[in-house]
Amino acid sequence: MSLCCSYVPDYFSINDILATEERILCTIDVTLPGLGFLDISNDSDDLKQGTKLEFPIWLTHPLNIIQGSLINIELPKIYKDSYREILQADACAVSLSKWNLHFYEVGMYLRTFNIRESEKLTENLLETFKSRFRLIMDWAQNPISDLTLGSQLPRLEKDLFLISRKAKIQLNEWLKKGTGIIEASEVAANLKKRKRTDYELN
Repeated sequence: MSLCCSYVPDYFSINDILATEERILCTIDVTLPGLGFLDISNDSDDLKQGTKLEFPIWLTHPLNIIQGSLINIELPKIYKDSYREILQADACAVSLSKWNLHFYEVGMYLRTFNIRESEKLTENLLETFKSRFRLIMDWAQNPISDLTLGSQLPRLEKDLFLISRKAKIQLNEWLKKGTGIIEASEVAANLKKRKRTDYELN
């Protein structure tokens, strides 16, 4: 699966499906008739205004971005100010996979919601990635003793790490081959012989 499927919405992307399964705490802004069954503590047939429930991103996103939003969402704690400050202090010291295996993918979805923190969230995702990118490339280009390093990274960073490591190995193998004689292809050689024969016959 291509790298882009890790963070670009894609119907057939397993990573995208897993990211959009992340559940978010939501507050219902308007009474939704006939949806009371979504709240197991509710005896009413309707989902009442002010009810708080957890919904997956794939459901909350369309309900939040439409005109006259039906729900408000609460940012997961790892995207709030206190955690953003940790990343601003030293993003490379944080094990993002422990926060969320799809940290970037979920964040990319959340920034498109109708929330006040959208701009801050976007900046934080970008700065976090920029801060950690050089470290990931260093790990990929140099021998490391910890073979489980790839599993400690969130999905996007893991894909970058593995692709870079593979490219490094391929480059080393190519360099080890050394120099060689470039030979003409059989097609070119046969064409040259045919021209020579035609010239001799004439």
